[in-house]
Amino acid sequence: MAVYKVTIAPSAAKELDGLPKRARERLALRIRCLGDDPRPHGCKKLAGQDKYRIRQGSYRVVYSVDDSSKTVDVVGAGHRKDIYR
Repeated sequence: MAVYKVTIAPSAAKELDGLPKRARERLALRIRCLGDDPRPHGCKKLAGQDKYRIRQGSYRVVYSVDDSSKTVDVVGAGHRKDIYR
């Protein structure tokens, strides 16, 4: 399987820093796994956008996948009540 390069937008990194430590560690692990499988079981494509989301408890990671350049760009991370705004 192809290995994808995972990049995190500065705004997403700032959102991750604001999360509780335990949630941040779990999301970081899920983000690292996106390099091996950018569309893991349980991911969903967001309606009307070329973005996907994965969930970890009450938290979500929003990202886009570019298959031609083999990159995954994380554009958002946060609690489910705030992430889609």
